[in-house]
Amino acid sequence: MTGPVLAIDFGTSNSAAAVMLEGNLTRIPLEGSAATLPTAVFFPAKGGAMKIGEAASDALIDGEEGRYMRALKSVLGTPLLHEPRLIGGKRRSVAQIITAFLAEVKARAEAQSGLRFTRALSGRPVHFHSNAPERDAQAEADLRACYLEAGFEAVDFMYEPEAAAHACQSMGDSSALGLIVDIGGGTSDFSVYRAGAGGVEIIASHGVRLGGTDFDHAVSMHHAMPLLGLGGQLKRSFGEGLLPVPNGIYVDLSTWAMIPFLYTRETERLVEDMVRHAVEPEKMRRLASVIEDQSGHDLAFAVERGKIAANAAKPEAAVAMSMIERGLEARITPGSLNAALAVYRQELRQALWQVLMKAGVAPGAIGTVVLAGGSSLLGLVAEEAREVCPGAVLHRSEVFTAVVDGLALASV
Repeated sequence: MTGPVLAIDFGTSNSAAAVMLEGNLTRIPLEGSAATLPTAVFFPAKGGAMKIGEAASDALIDGEEGRYMRALKSVLGTPLLHEPRLIGGKRRSVAQIITAFLAEVKARAEAQSGLRFTRALSGRPVHFHSNAPERDAQAEADLRACYLEAGFEAVDFMYEPEAAAHACQSMGDSSALGLIVDIGGGTSDFSVYRAGAGGVEIIASHGVRLGGTDFDHAVSMHHAMPLLGLGGQLKRSFGEGLLPVPNGIYVDLSTWAMIPFLYTRETERLVEDMVRHAVEPEKMRRLASVIEDQSGHDLAFAVERGKIAANAAKPEAAVAMSMIERGLEARITPGSLNAALAVYRQELRQALWQVLMKAGVAPGAIGTVVLAGGSSLLGLVAEEAREVCPGAVLHRSEVFTAVVDGLALASV
């Protein structure tokens, strides 16, 4: 007899698991009683077992020596996935790390449920990579290989917004069309659907590589990185005149998936040279300390917290940068947050129009817009959804579990 299917939402920022038992949806806690598990890993510098989830974040916060990694999913479909690096005293690739993470999810789900899982139904974005079909197909093949290496005998995939539609089919008027707007950590995905007595009918889906990590990147580049020298100038080694500070290091330092790959002697030498030639050396020395102390993820977490506080219009919202220099901070207001994220509004709006055009549906026909995914909590997402579908009623799903709930419902 075929056993139950384990539904897994392997997310850029968080992961979750669920199963259908005797016709009932059951979320499987993978860490304490929490419904979600941070998709993060930590490798102690002197070797030892990989830590995942909150344990990985705690190790980073406590200052334990080692390598912290997040946004692993963003590397799928790229050559970087299979490039071995010295991590935790051993050469490992990101593919091996994802495999180990999924194996631990499987083991914890089996321990919690008392069941053995040989099959998985995994969520996936509509597009891992925008406008790159070959890379998109490679990303799914990469993820499939990781699941099989993790101990599953078979894995199927479902688009994440379509899974969310299964979980949210009771929202709104079932006679009207609905639109799922699923904004996750790495991608934005959309499905036009109709829910009726016979279940959910998916009419069209679309997605773009745009998510919370991109929003964090923009906030960091706009607010934090100028305090580390971004936008400054360098003196020439020979001759007159000044050169602009190159932004490559800052781009990587504000990109979750790239931070661990900055900690090399080559980067240190480059920053040392920038300090020597900087017009504002005090700012460049801050950058040097981040690289030397490997505190890039501490800074990224501070950016994320500042973004969330500014989105909630908290007057004290700021990127707290005391891990670099006592009292250093970059203030964030709702206005400066909006300015930092303005570049993404058009892309988000175009994606909304694109899914409507693929569905052959006019905006006025959408009766319900359901927001899913942690990054859908940003104000600009609801604003753009209302702009494109002004007559629709906006609902917020269980933003962190709608996908895994829908995967489980669709697994039977």
